[in-house]
Amino acid sequence: MKQMAHLVFPQRLIRKPVIYTMAKKYAVIPNIRRAKVTEKVGEVTLELKGSKENLEKTRRYLERMGIKFELVAGDIVE
Repeated sequence: MKQMAHLVFPQRLIRKPVIYTMAKKYAVIPNIRRAKVTEKVGEVTLELKGSKENLEKTRRYLERMGIKFELVAGDIVE
């Protein structure tokens, strides 16, 4: 299963390997489609591939970390 998600990272997490940790912990494959990082905030649009259960666990994990998670409809820059 694939889904597109837009993530907004708080300043305290910008320099942490959150996407790597998420991928390893929940066996999802992230494909970065768009990113914008400043000193204050990080925004990333990811295509995530994995089982429905693992994608849901991934969403809950990111939200617990304080990352805003929004599903994106449609495709982002091919």
